[in-house]
Amino acid sequence: MAELSRRKILISGRALGTLGALGVAFPARAMPWTWAPSGSVAGAGAGVDPRWVWDEEADPLVASLLDRGAVPEVNRLLWGWNRNDQPLPEGLPADLRDFMERARQLPSWADRGKLELAAQFNKSRGFYLNLLNGVGGGMLSTAIPKEAIAVYYSKGGADMEDRVAKTSLLGFAVGDLNAYRPDGTCIVQAVKTRLVHAAVRHLLPQSPYWGQVSGEEIPISQEDMLVTWHTLPTYAMRKMREWNVPIKTAESEAYLHVWQVTAHMLGIRDEYIPATWAAANAQSDQILPRNMGPTPEGVKLTDILLDQLAEQTSLGTRASRSLCNALARHLVGDQVAGWDDIPREPVWDAAIKTAWPLLVKFREGLIPLPLVPEVAWVIDEALRKYILFYLTKGQETKIEIPAVNRPNPS
Repeated sequence: MAELSRRKILISGRALGTLGALGVAFPARAMPWTWAPSGSVAGAGAGVDPRWVWDEEADPLVASLLDRGAVPEVNRLLWGWNRNDQPLPEGLPADLRDFMERARQLPSWADRGKLELAAQFNKSRGFYLNLLNGVGGGMLSTAIPKEAIAVYYSKGGADMEDRVAKTSLLGFAVGDLNAYRPDGTCIVQAVKTRLVHAAVRHLLPQSPYWGQVSGEEIPISQEDMLVTWHTLPTYAMRKMREWNVPIKTAESEAYLHVWQVTAHMLGIRDEYIPATWAAANAQSDQILPRNMGPTPEGVKLTDILLDQLAEQTSLGTRASRSLCNALARHLVGDQVAGWDDIPREPVWDAAIKTAWPLLVKFREGLIPLPLVPEVAWVIDEALRKYILFYLTKGQETKIEIPAVNRPNPS
């Protein structure tokens, strides 16, 4: 109960009521936290409901940086910090340096062999993972009220192309072949993202706009991060299984492991990180239903994201957007698509529903052939580079700590 005495309890004034997630309807606040910490990578824990837990180490530190006006200089210094093995830049405040040196260390339970196998899995399954984590995960995130509202009213909501590009830096880093190798970037992106989350927790409560609609006092709880986590690896693995993508047990365990490590690096407590896919699915089934539903902010963000996706195709604006609408609906289902106000596209909806299983079978028939995984990886990597180039207009972008909220959101 120590967490409860240090924090004001988040009390939602907005009833999510009977809104469910992915076809399941439960009262959002009527579901107690029952997921057992024995199913976590820690194997034990206090069992405190993660809705009332934040980041007790990063939050006061970043709040202090913001209050003393140090964030602009910190961002300048961290701009050149890019590789996992790169020393922290000179000149950082001592308290921040000490924190980052601790935060950049992999957990003791990290398995290098599994991380390497996960990289190979990402190489052979990059097509599905980029689609599911990018388009699918994006559409799910806008149907999570607390996440959609936090994004919309924070600084990133004012420029969604930049916001998506910076979010993609972490997602792409997890999927890189060298993600947690010395020359990779996943540690850097995760630690920077952890600092961003702490800044948003300090800044958003000062926003009159966020406060009017959120019903919260502190955003981005441990549960909120877990909810987002489940819209990425848990959702992706479930969809690939649904599509009958052949996946070996060792590959699925390795893919889970790279995301377990990433969750730890983002500041999620080990007692909340699922140890197995069975534990992950059980946790997802408990917390997604009480955290999903429609919001005006989510609808606006969905429209922006689908417009961005449509602009990256070459079919013409209307045809591209129709295709993207149908693809998004196919990935997340009718309920989430309805919450996101994604229009039905009778022609494209039917075409994708018919063609997708055939595409998966065709693709999987080729994967075992020599050089096909390498060629597929080159294509997927080129697509990732193109998406980032498009979103950033060819300008270099980095994850930076925000110092303000979104001004005058409309």
